[in-house]
Amino acid sequence: MKKKNKFYVVWKGKRPGIYSTWEECKLAIEGFKGAEYMSFPDKSSAALAWKKSYKDYKGKMKNKKTISEEKLKLIGLPNMFSISVDAASSGNTGVMEYQGVDTRSRKIIFKQGPFEEATNNIGEFLAIVHGLAVLKKEKSTRVLYTDSRTAMSWVRKKHCNTKLIESQKNRPVFDLIRRAVAWLNSNDYKTEIIKWETKAWGEIPADFGRK
Repeated sequence: MKKKNKFYVVWKGKRPGIYSTWEECKLAIEGFKGAEYMSFPDKSSAALAWKKSYKDYKGKMKNKKTISEEKLKLIGLPNMFSISVDAASSGNTGVMEYQGVDTRSRKIIFKQGPFEEATNNIGEFLAIVHGLAVLKKEKSTRVLYTDSRTAMSWVRKKHCNTKLIESQKNRPVFDLIRRAVAWLNSNDYKTEIIKWETKAWGEIPADFGRK
């Protein structure tokens, strides 16, 4: 079987660009201090990476399964006329925050937290609802991306199915949950909520970069 060629993205070097051989890539970075480059399994993923930045991929490609070029073609590229939301927490239960950004520019649209005691799933749920409310208020036709299937399910069911017990410490978070559930039950929305394809597109633009 013929071995597939890798593709190389050089973000910073003597000649930034996309290269189809290591020899070309090496010439573009050799002798350049602080060169930023990385290999990709196919042209589609390299082209997507070129539109992003080195920091989006540094340390995140190792030990991750790649998908075939055929599947990449089926998935296509993300809709940049959108917002992306994500959450981060320190451990299963810990300090949590969430945010929503413009997918193309990564400009922060909203950011909440940190909250002392919560979970990542709660943050993902709140981020989606917050994003829906913002888009409805703006009468925007943009779509919304999230990388959490769990949170998508909770939003669809209009219920935050967390096992976290409410306490004095996390009451502000539970107040937000109640507001989010109330919003879902009293508002209709046309915004399409779409799963961000991490394996094809890299980390979601709203990612906090703590993985």
